[in-house]
Amino acid sequence: MEIKGRFDHFNINVLDLERSIAFYNKALGLVEHHRKEASDGSFILVYMTDEQTGFLLELTWLRDRKEPYELGDNESHLCFRVAGNYDEVRKYHKEMNCICYENTEMGLYFINDPDDYWIEILPLK
Repeated sequence: MEIKGRFDHFNINVLDLERSIAFYNKALGLVEHHRKEASDGSFILVYMTDEQTGFLLELTWLRDRKEPYELGDNESHLCFRVAGNYDEVRKYHKEMNCICYENTEMGLYFINDPDDYWIEILPLK
């Protein structure tokens, strides 16, 4: 059997949903695509989109979660390719104080979101 699939979304859990939505909008231009709220208020899922690829970032907020998520030693990360002047984008992220790692030899850097998830930033080309 041959399976034909495509990426749909990636989920991360967040403590402060509004703060995370604002971060992903400001830092990467993502906007809310849609959301799902539990009828009992126990969770909210917000799907963010780049309005280009169809891929969604799912932000999951759990009402009863009060302590930060332990991300452990797992080095998984998202990667965004950004259009425009890469140096200007990096400068913007520096002004936001969200760059957590730079590798100038490789021409890349990482930003971290409010829950400390890392996002690799690469030029579009």
